[in-house]
Amino acid sequence: MNQLRHVSRLRNNYSGMRHGQSKANVENVIVSCIDNDHRGNYGLTDFGRQQALMAATGSARSSDTVICCSGFARAVQTAQIVSTALGAADAMVSEALRERCFGDWEGMTCDNYLTVWAADKASPDHSERHVESASAVLARATAFIIALEQRYSGRDILLVSHGDTLQILQAGFLRMNPGQHRDLRPFEPAEIRRFHLG
Repeated sequence: MNQLRHVSRLRNNYSGMRHGQSKANVENVIVSCIDNDHRGNYGLTDFGRQQALMAATGSARSSDTVICCSGFARAVQTAQIVSTALGAADAMVSEALRERCFGDWEGMTCDNYLTVWAADKASPDHSERHVESASAVLARATAFIIALEQRYSGRDILLVSHGDTLQILQAGFLRMNPGQHRDLRPFEPAEIRRFHLG
């Protein structure tokens, strides 16, 4: 469920940032289980670190920015680079911003995303092969926005996360069917994009 569906105005400004290039990206492997992330070496590549630094320094954001991130290494490392570059407080790690769970596709090639996205379009509630549904991602991500709204006011908040999580969240801001998230322009590695209510 979209927790933003009845919200007409936000107290804070929100932007999403996809992590920089990761070792999983280079290896073309799906790493969507936090235990596998912790067991492996799937953090940022050197190029990914450069991407994160360039994005942070070019963002014109202040040291007052509130940074929240997924607990996956690639997102935590991106958030650390951004907070250091901005002179901001350490990022708040949130389970709500984690990578979408891709179920039985875990450890397989990224080409399999296409199968999941086609199923998303057919139904945002699908959980074929134990994939976390787009609707479930939307519910957790938008609930986090509501929690941030209750905690902060007048702040710039940067959400460092993953492609599907961010695109589904953007669909929520725009009040779109979350299963249509791939109709939005994909987040590039280390891209920062402002979210606006639809």
